[in-house]
Amino acid sequence: MMRDIFREGLATGWKHIDASDLTADTRYEADVAIIGSGAGGGVTAEILAQAGLKVIIIEEGPLRTSNDFRMREAEAYPTLYQESAARKTADKAINILQGRCVGGSTTVNWTSSFRTPAETLNWWQTAHGLKSLSVEAMAPWFAQMERRLNVNPWHLPPNENNAVLARGAEKLGIPVAVIPRNVKECWNLGYCGMGCPTNAKQSMLLTTIPSALNLGAMLISRLRAERLEFSGPQATQLTASALKIDGLHPSGVRVTVHARHFVLAGGAINSPALLLRSKAPDPHGVLGKRTFLHPTVISSGLFDHDIAGYAGAPQSIYSDHFLHNAAPQGDFLRGGPLGFKLEVPPLHPVLFSTTLHGFGEGHARLMQNFARSQTILALVRDGFHPQSKGGQASLRRDGSPVLDYPLNDTYWEAARRALLAMAEIQFAAGASWVTPVHEDSPGYTSWAEAKKSLAELPLAPLRCRVVSAHVMGGCAMAASPESGVVSDDGRHFQIANLSIHDGSVFPTSIGANPQLSIYGLIARNASMLAAALTGEGKAAIL
Repeated sequence: MMRDIFREGLATGWKHIDASDLTADTRYEADVAIIGSGAGGGVTAEILAQAGLKVIIIEEGPLRTSNDFRMREAEAYPTLYQESAARKTADKAINILQGRCVGGSTTVNWTSSFRTPAETLNWWQTAHGLKSLSVEAMAPWFAQMERRLNVNPWHLPPNENNAVLARGAEKLGIPVAVIPRNVKECWNLGYCGMGCPTNAKQSMLLTTIPSALNLGAMLISRLRAERLEFSGPQATQLTASALKIDGLHPSGVRVTVHARHFVLAGGAINSPALLLRSKAPDPHGVLGKRTFLHPTVISSGLFDHDIAGYAGAPQSIYSDHFLHNAAPQGDFLRGGPLGFKLEVPPLHPVLFSTTLHGFGEGHARLMQNFARSQTILALVRDGFHPQSKGGQASLRRDGSPVLDYPLNDTYWEAARRALLAMAEIQFAAGASWVTPVHEDSPGYTSWAEAKKSLAELPLAPLRCRVVSAHVMGGCAMAASPESGVVSDDGRHFQIANLSIHDGSVFPTSIGANPQLSIYGLIARNASMLAAALTGEGKAAIL
């Protein structure tokens, strides 16, 4: 059994409360209450605790640590993900993977770590008035978090699933590159999405949250934040519900948390939902709007040799060729068709089978070829075109969050180009059969056949499978309250003692896996918040 660093810390006296153990209503007090323990919450907790502030971290999901991670999908998805890895948009057309455990999505993501692309930061400056978020201004914050979390390009040869993307792209003259990963002494197992059992992934579970607990912070798991209460321009307390041991149903025990300052870090969808339940001020009707995914389409290829996409680093090769060459003449600011980033996902039986199209005997035939299947995905960059407005987070009748995300012709145009690009790459790499993950596709045995058929294939929700593991926006940063929920330092425009420190503050999608973008931006904003709360003056890079 591997050394379990988190459990060792608990044995030395770290403050952790599993709310399912509470038997009576309880009240807690802190300088800062952080709601959510993922990329934004973890970074914030460490920085504020280092500043000497009393911090409480509130997490709806359970605490699971390295010795709990047994590389089994049947255990990981119900325990570690929102809605058992089956969260969907309102129309059920897009499946959304989000973490729900201590460490949030950083505990279960595939470790890809990209800085916010320069084009995105430049767009935020020009189109959204975020003048201070230049490439030069953000670079030291990204560098700080890369050092903190051991982010480096993956140094081992790619597994065959990634190598297919590299070989096919290179034959077509499409440039590829190696993905940076936040790992240390990685065993190259390939089961990152089920929690790292070897302490290699430098998630918040292994890094910033233990650091904050060492400094006296308190962690409360299985506690559902219900609503914030306000008095004028101040948040006065958080009301929360303890959950039963199943982590889903309230036990009936109520918890209130009082703090000088509150930080929302529940992620896009959940952070807007908490503010909506709380009836937070929203004078310009922007809360929950412009919530963005990278709506992702998938192409599956069959090869005459084993791909074994379940083994080895899940994502190590990517191409931004079609991301940078989307707009006319490559002029990013002129708009035009949406760009997309090419990567591959890991292939595990449950994830593969539940995403794959078809049913009955047809689905079974596809699954029989699981070991020889290779998959490429295209992350479509949404939010950079007048007809690319994202979705809207709102509440169901029971107060739970839901995302409405219409997919229009502008999106489907990009999706068709992506399916064509992926199929051509797979055939160039030697695939004997390629199919888009689409209910109407019979699959193709040549690039010529695929090119003709894909040009005419009807693309529509529920017919073409769309997925996403990246949720952004809904509490957008803006230059003024008329356009967003928070300023570029994450401070709420109407609530003086409320900050939002997660991907919900992005005003668009970013065109890359978002975890390092969150780490860098929140390191900046949490440092500024620490300076303000302690009276220490200007924030400094640690």
